[in-house]
Amino acid sequence: MYDQMEKVLSGMLESTGCKPDVWTMNIILNVFGNKGQIDSMERWYEKFRNFGIEPETRTFNILIGAYGKKRMYDKMSLVMEYMRKLQFPWTTSTYNNVIEVFAEVGDVKHMEYTFDQMRAEGMKADTKTFCSLINGYANAGLFHKVISTVQLAAKFEISENTMFYNAVISACAKAEDLMEMERVFNQMKDNQCQPDSRTYSIMVEAYKKEGMNDKIYYLEQEKQRMIPNGFQVNRMYKVDVKVLVPLQT
Repeated sequence: MYDQMEKVLSGMLESTGCKPDVWTMNIILNVFGNKGQIDSMERWYEKFRNFGIEPETRTFNILIGAYGKKRMYDKMSLVMEYMRKLQFPWTTSTYNNVIEVFAEVGDVKHMEYTFDQMRAEGMKADTKTFCSLINGYANAGLFHKVISTVQLAAKFEISENTMFYNAVISACAKAEDLMEMERVFNQMKDNQCQPDSRTYSIMVEAYKKEGMNDKIYYLEQEKQRMIPNGFQVNRMYKVDVKVLVPLQT
């Protein structure tokens, strides 16, 4: 309901008692950025700036993520340089956005360079960092590096959640190693880490490619038991890297 949203914003800008602030700015930029509507995002950014609202680190991270998803690397780099110029610190979210951008297209060279720079600056990696790395290696067909990334996550003692398991399961599916995919899935449940709709979707698609209809049937039955009425639980657990064996390439 963008028209109504913009009407409310216009009313705030004209108001004397309910002025927009940087939180308002971030919300609006994030809405348009996530939808890939770059022109609207940029238009509202200029409106907020003209209104006297100064951006913060999160504002720039939103812009970086939006430009990155549209592969507008020049603008993404300009925002990062602008942050340096204004002495805004690059945060974990800043690096995660850039790593995710290169991971989606399987650009391992720039993905690893960004990750190395992140570590060199003493920035702490988190679950999203490793999920993006795993996704990037899988997209590039470097499945042996998926294993080393999981091991590195364990070394860093990062508590893993459903999102992390989904990234590993997806990597196994892309490698067409269904046995390993099932092993990681079982490990996920053994650790009482609740699968979500994406977990089952990844596995169903993998089974469909192999015509394994019996597997799909049992998985759908289990999904109905595990996720009644769409309710999901997302708990934090460590992944046991011992369960991972070399993926078949």
